[in-house]
Amino acid sequence: MTVPLSVLDLASVFEGMTHAEALRDTIATAQEAERLGYRRFWVAEHHGMPAVASSAPAVLIGAVAAATSTIRVGSGGVMLPNHSSLVIAEQFGTLVALHGDRIDLGLGRAPGTDGLTAAVLRRAAQESVDDFPNQVIELLAWFGTIPPLENGIGSRIVAVPGLGDSPELWLLGSSDFSARLAGMMGLPFAFAHHFAGGPNTRVAFDIYRDSFTPSVVLREPHSMVAVSTLVAASAEEAERLALPNGLLFVRMRKGERPGRIPTLAEAEAYPWSDLERDWVHERNSHQAIGTREHVRQRIDDLATATGADEVIVAPQGPDLDTKLGTLGAIV
Repeated sequence: MTVPLSVLDLASVFEGMTHAEALRDTIATAQEAERLGYRRFWVAEHHGMPAVASSAPAVLIGAVAAATSTIRVGSGGVMLPNHSSLVIAEQFGTLVALHGDRIDLGLGRAPGTDGLTAAVLRRAAQESVDDFPNQVIELLAWFGTIPPLENGIGSRIVAVPGLGDSPELWLLGSSDFSARLAGMMGLPFAFAHHFAGGPNTRVAFDIYRDSFTPSVVLREPHSMVAVSTLVAASAEEAERLALPNGLLFVRMRKGERPGRIPTLAEAEAYPWSDLERDWVHERNSHQAIGTREHVRQRIDDLATATGADEVIVAPQGPDLDTKLGTLGAIV
């Protein structure tokens, strides 16, 4: 591949699977990604979603880092308005103290859940998406990346661990807001093309580079694009194996209560309407799903179109073997 590759994992929970099994699969995926030479392994914060077991990214990152030795491990991402910036500084400062310079902290401003759950998560902190830029500045001060703030953050109020234990910090987004903010703050930027794919992808990267201002973190812009990925022997087989995730998104789009990822048998037996099939096909066409040659070319084309310095793949599939097979086929 022409750019470094990384892995984004959601600790997927399928029908009939326990949370313990889902988390074991995530650790196994990280170990295989390390063996194959992937650069990073990230997990994402979601809450109240039966299909996703990565609700506590700092805890899961610690387990993944302990089970690996060379691959960078981090969040893709931590939804910062859900938390006190001091707590995140302490959590990720602890991870850096334990595992050294291979911890990444990707930050998002979305809640990663529904409004009611977000309100409960934020009941104590009283943070909102509007506070996100200030929270990022606070984090940089907690870690000692920038000088202490006038309110005492980083001097009278110190993160321990945290101060002097900085992870590699990224801003994540699926819109022009985060792209512009990352550029203005001189931070690395990762775009969530895996669920926000379309014409906005290239625009976000253009905005990031156009608004980039050198900082103590970066002298030049540095970016990454995320893409859903599934490799199979034929395009038809890849579409078939992608049906469970497709059905999950169809149900969410229809406003149904979120559930676990359906099995392949359940997805195949589902009475798909033509409109639903067309919607899933269109969604998949923006991702990297198909034969090995198609997927590798799709990743290269996406990197070229966006100018991204790295690509992070979110492997799909109805089981662990399919996900690991996809990772092995790409590199």
